[in-house]
Amino acid sequence: MSTSDLSSSAQDYLKAIWNLQEWSDSPVTASVISERVGLKLSSVSDAVRRLTEQGLLEHAPYGRVELTAAGRAHAVAMVRRHRLIETFLVQTLAYSWHEVHDEAERLEHAVSDLMVDRIDELLGHPTRDPHGDPIPSPDGTTHRPEAIPLVAVVPGASVRVARISDSDPELLKYFAAEGVVMDAELDIIPGDPYSGAIVVRVAGRPNSITLGAAAASAVWVSR
Repeated sequence: MSTSDLSSSAQDYLKAIWNLQEWSDSPVTASVISERVGLKLSSVSDAVRRLTEQGLLEHAPYGRVELTAAGRAHAVAMVRRHRLIETFLVQTLAYSWHEVHDEAERLEHAVSDLMVDRIDELLGHPTRDPHGDPIPSPDGTTHRPEAIPLVAVVPGASVRVARISDSDPELLKYFAAEGVVMDAELDIIPGDPYSGAIVVRVAGRPNSITLGAAAASAVWVSR
């Protein structure tokens, strides 16, 4: 079965499960998926059951949800579509990085595999999308960058931005205005004790900025 033969709903669920496990080791459950996709738990549970019956998921009652080999192949194909479309919108159509996620969500269900491959060729086979997420290769190979969450970095370190979550467009706009963008170099500065905030200075900018837990947890960096 081609990924294009799946329903849009099935494509979305498989991609969501892949995204949930890509940057986290926490177990993916029906309730976690429900929160991710913004649907009722009962609806998600029904979808998980159907996809399990189709051989695309493995799921023990009230347990974790995992992709089968077939499910993973379809999920990675959708991730590849999504991230190539995002990259095309930014590099070719001059979209801002906070505008592309929702646009790609709509377009990824309409494009053919041939168009995806042509976009890949046109862009010179990019390996990451505008937010630093790795773009799977045509054979489904993925290479997650060697990166750690910004919240895990100790003060005094210098790091480079490797990935920023695209889940909050307003946060992306804020980061862009402050220079916290892909490949930006950050110096981590000691903040107020017990504040839970992280203070960073972007290379080339005179002022430091203070990031709360939600903002800092969206950034991944390399040393």
